[in-house]
Amino acid sequence: MTTALIEGLSMGLLLSALVGPVFFTLIQSSLEHGFRYAATLALGILSSDSFYVLLTYFGVSYLSGATYFQEVLGYSGGLILIGFGISSLVKKNPVRPNTGGILIPQVKKRSAFIKGFSINGINPFVLLFWISIASIVQMKKSFDQGDVMVYYLGILGTVFCIDLIKAYVAKQLSHLVTPKMMNGLNKVVGTIMIGFGVRMLYLTLNGSIV
Repeated sequence: MTTALIEGLSMGLLLSALVGPVFFTLIQSSLEHGFRYAATLALGILSSDSFYVLLTYFGVSYLSGATYFQEVLGYSGGLILIGFGISSLVKKNPVRPNTGGILIPQVKKRSAFIKGFSINGINPFVLLFWISIASIVQMKKSFDQGDVMVYYLGILGTVFCIDLIKAYVAKQLSHLVTPKMMNGLNKVVGTIMIGFGVRMLYLTLNGSIV
């Protein structure tokens, strides 16, 4: 169970390092409406992720008994992670004046919870990410139900806590973060994602148990 927790925390840190619309929305919300508003938005993001966890985990578990499904799962999960990595490597963060050099997406004026749930939930890449995580979990034969729960809680808890930290330090962060820094972070995260994907493809090709 300790191994599951460590792996969950590690994957949560990796997911938290991804820079996208949610990151900038947290900063914008904290600057304009305060920490409590941004924290509620983060709760909406957590709820959206939790919904996708249930959807992908039970969906993948339902199909796990099908012939050759483990191989399909391994290859598709690995390719999705590699796709995320390549996308992160080539992504550039556009800039706009008066926002600390970072382009902050315009969002509709809704309640914080609905805003967070919607911005995270309507992004198709979020669903694809959780499909890849469900693929990894399904291939971990050493994991029992308790390990699986701890693994997911590690990911979700880490992401939520770091989202709160992002919101809390948003004012300072907005002056320190530059497009160059974000592009560098994207490249680091992208490389790690590709590494996870290649490893998953290798283990699947060799019939290894994760």
